[in-house]
Amino acid sequence: MQWMIEMTNALTRFLPALRRLAGLGALAGAALLAACSTPATRVVLLPQDDGTPSAVVVRTESGQQQLDRPYQRATAPHGTQAAPTVDTVDPARLRQDNPELFNLRPPPPRHYTVYFITGGTTLTDASQQALQEMLAVALARPGADIVVTGHTDTVGPGPRNDALSRERAAEVRQMLVQRGFPAERIEARGRGEREPAVPTGDEVDEPQNRRVTIDVR
Repeated sequence: MQWMIEMTNALTRFLPALRRLAGLGALAGAALLAACSTPATRVVLLPQDDGTPSAVVVRTESGQQQLDRPYQRATAPHGTQAAPTVDTVDPARLRQDNPELFNLRPPPPRHYTVYFITGGTTLTDASQQALQEMLAVALARPGADIVVTGHTDTVGPGPRNDALSRERAAEVRQMLVQRGFPAERIEARGRGEREPAVPTGDEVDEPQNRRVTIDVR
């Protein structure tokens, strides 16, 4: 996800809006627009936390430029008809000049996996503890949301495993709600046996595939 945050002369004028956006993960791998003494809009493409490629297009009335490499910068001076110009900024200098913005970046997503006893929706004892640790992290992160995805092994028919994976995801979601996480910020879904952690043949009882993955964002 990429967001463009427009800032021109005074950085402080935009900080309240930026704080609201930061709660939604707005600055993670985003396009960062920095304030400057010369009236202009400057867009800097930040790297994604996980290293995946990203890009943003900067448009003016006279043309456009695409930024597709980390720390590329597009500059569009105010009061002219010129298209944006592109150069590259020094990462250390960018952080030094914009500490408020970097401090607003949310922490990276956290990934967890919990496992089930075969054939049902009962978590193993170790997974009960892992779930509690995950919940503590999620509750401590302002504005966090959670994606819960259920999976199964290959024992049993496909339609039954699809239903079982959804039941597992729903069970974990309910556990999180009962322990205090807002229900409206949890998405639960099932993937059946289609995305095994350990590839197997059909009708194979594989404990690592009987799982729910939990992404805290």
